Amino acid sequence: MALPGAHRDVMELRIYETLEELSTELADYISDLSEASIRERGAFCIAISGGSLVSLMGKLCEAPYLKTIDWARWHVFWADERAVAKNHVDSNYKLAKDTFLSKVPFVPGHLHSINDSLTSEKAAREYEFVIRKLVKTRVIGASEISDCPKFDLIILGMGQDGHVASLFPNHSVLDEKSEWVTYLINSPKPPPERITFTLPVINSSSNVALVVTGSNKAEMVRSVIDDVGPECPSVPAKMIHPIDGKLLWFLDYAAASKLNGIAEYSE
Repeated sequence: MALPGAHRDVMELRIYETLEELSTELADYISDLSEASIRERGAFCIAISGGSLVSLMGKLCEAPYLKTIDWARWHVFWADERAVAKNHVDSNYKLAKDTFLSKVPFVPGHLHSINDSLTSEKAAREYEFVIRKLVKTRVIGASEISDCPKFDLIILGMGQDGHVASLFPNHSVLDEKSEWVTYLINSPKPPPERITFTLPVINSSSNVALVVTGSNKAEMVRSVIDDVGPECPSVPAKMIHPIDGKLLWFLDYAAASKLNGIAEYSE
């Protein structure tokens, strides 16, 4: 249900009482997008991030999704990655593999992980090259508005500071317009070296889902969605505006607790 607010005409909010309910609805949402994309294009290209988001996708490993989703048509990408080995505790790939990817019948060649044997700069360049090839062969769609790939779904979490993927407030990577994938060597959050999709790529996606839970995110959720608080246009989550797609927020009540109108919604 959408709540009233300054910017809510360009986004949809879904608010859930429990993480269990959120996780189930998230699985339904992803499954429905998968079915539609495969029907229309023959493939489903999804980019994921790390953190608690991956565990909330865990319902996809269970019935009925395990058997009803056409996993062979999925292509999985990472919206960001830490410049660490794939078996490192900080690796987004390891988190996704342990929590989700190892439990469903993916085609191994359709898991497009970032090369952990290269420097962050070279890994970013190689990853962009891989994506460009897949756009050229029409595995990934192409935006008719921007010179960017058009993923079927990019699904992200959000930090307390409003960062998404590895795009942090007031960081120079927010100004990157020409590259699809870039790198950081000075991330304000460890580890310092990271690879990330740029804002133009995220905003060219057919669908962007922001999944945010916990009371520690409530103030930033309010700032982003209700557009209140100090002027800070460089908060990355405020910069997510798909140019020809849909933006959907999945929130639990704790994360949504400071939104205008939430009291009426929760009654």
